[in-house]
Amino acid sequence: MTPATIPLDVFSDPVCPWCFIGKTFLDRALESRPLHPFRVDWHPFRLNTDLPPEGVERAPYLEAKFGDRRSVAEAMARIQEVADKAGVRMDLGRANRIPDTLDAHRLIHWAGIEGAQNRVVDALFRAYFQDGADIGQASVLSDIAAACGMDGALVGRLLSTDADRDDLMARDLDAREKGVTAVPTFLVDRQFVLAGAQSTDTWQQIIDDILRQLETT
Repeated sequence: MTPATIPLDVFSDPVCPWCFIGKTFLDRALESRPLHPFRVDWHPFRLNTDLPPEGVERAPYLEAKFGDRRSVAEAMARIQEVADKAGVRMDLGRANRIPDTLDAHRLIHWAGIEGAQNRVVDALFRAYFQDGADIGQASVLSDIAAACGMDGALVGRLLSTDADRDDLMARDLDAREKGVTAVPTFLVDRQFVLAGAQSTDTWQQIIDDILRQLETT
């Protein structure tokens, strides 16, 4: 089996619908290529850095961001159409709040330490886009952690502190200073940048090309 030695760094936010779609495409490619060489790591990028810790009501925030209710509806309809065509179950109207995702990113970080990062990232997307859960709430995040095999009570206690908060904010800022302006952004082997939700076909081609190169070295 090909060892997973090539880093694939993913900059993402759990409230980004394109990140959910992009992860689904990537997961399908990885599942279709069980000998893929990627070691996937998820990194913080907060889309809405101006939010208070408790988050905000979704509708007025989006209307202010996009200009009016009609513009919001049109933007959401475009995303929903892509999600439906891709077979990604998503209900963009389900959540009534937009959370500050700093704590969600802290959970993703801790999940990486325990080898549960992919499960937690997936669970966060599903909780927000399918269940409409407020993933800015510590109780919701603790339940997600427990469902993914982590110690939910410990996660709850950590979330009540400032543990790793400054580090995650610094990593977010570092990504922006290095040129990440939107998510999802994928960094392959610390060299090649792919911006946006890449198709499964694209990922399969990238994996196949890398495997051919590895066979000749």
